[in-house]
Amino acid sequence: MRAAVLHEIGQDKLEVLDDVEALGFGPGKVRIRVRATGLCHSDVSAMNGVLPQPAPFIPGHEGAGEILDVGDGVTGLAPGDRALICWLPACGTCPACKRGQTHLCLAGFLNAGTPNFKRPGGDVFGFAGTGTFTEEVVVDAGCAVPIPDDVPFDIAALIGCGVTTGLGAAINTADVRAGSSVAVIGCGGVGIAAIQGARLKGAAQIVAVDPVASRREAALTFGATEAVAPGELADAKQRITAGEGFDYVFEVVGKSATARTAYETTRRGGTLCVVGAGAMDDHLKLNMFELFFDEKRILPSMYGGGDVLQSYERAIALWRAGRIDLENMITHRVRLTEINEALDQMRTGTALRTCIEI
Repeated sequence: MRAAVLHEIGQDKLEVLDDVEALGFGPGKVRIRVRATGLCHSDVSAMNGVLPQPAPFIPGHEGAGEILDVGDGVTGLAPGDRALICWLPACGTCPACKRGQTHLCLAGFLNAGTPNFKRPGGDVFGFAGTGTFTEEVVVDAGCAVPIPDDVPFDIAALIGCGVTTGLGAAINTADVRAGSSVAVIGCGGVGIAAIQGARLKGAAQIVAVDPVASRREAALTFGATEAVAPGELADAKQRITAGEGFDYVFEVVGKSATARTAYETTRRGGTLCVVGAGAMDDHLKLNMFELFFDEKRILPSMYGGGDVLQSYERAIALWRAGRIDLENMITHRVRLTEINEALDQMRTGTALRTCIEI
């Protein structure tokens, strides 16, 4: 079976191999033939060590495909079904799930420490317990979410992570109010989804902030009312909010420097929503006086901050109704053998989302 493998953390290229085998099929498991997968920045963060992930591993967690086989005890799924791959399934029994915070369930993270592939040289892990840069993957039944026949695999793959994360940050976590002012720092796939979410919620001004001109131009087509380079953000804050700051600022980069900028760009009493996944040793510094005096809400948003399955259904409904544009978020398409080209597109910022067709 063909798959793209990272041999050691810190390497910047993947090796596409033909000697990989999916492991673990049995009771409660599902085997999926991956048809499309998106390249998310979290994959790159795992490759460079920002996000913890044992190696060697197969990146990819934003995928969709066809079910090939189901193990004993699996209900509601059958060979031939189309499915979206959920990298963070809810167990339904832990304290977080019982509180209704299924997106904080840790069951999916525990899968990341168990190899689900092997090669002649030894075991191989799948990123986030999945690993979708491959032709086939074996996952827990809860990771296989049925999708309607009218949803293309590439659209379903986007919904599996980036769209759900960005939309949910604006709709669930921040709960953007109609008529408000919004700034989104970082306009890759997740940032564009956050812009679309803010537009859906009725934000009056949405300022997209990104160093890449093509991304700024794209943001305007997805609902941003203005797009600026990072160095122009202070001027936009002054012009649009009379210097007070934006009602909502979304940090979609995952770095303390941009989070600090986002904090300073948020008005007193406003909301800073942290969406980017950053490193454990990158610390955001706030002094206790400003934290008390400014009364800014700092809201981290994990995977869109809501019930994942409901978020999937909402995204599909909004896409069907033409309320969100998912097709045009896919700016590049490559084959699995061209995966390193996709990585270059991600790192240079030339792509919003690259779809790997498998």
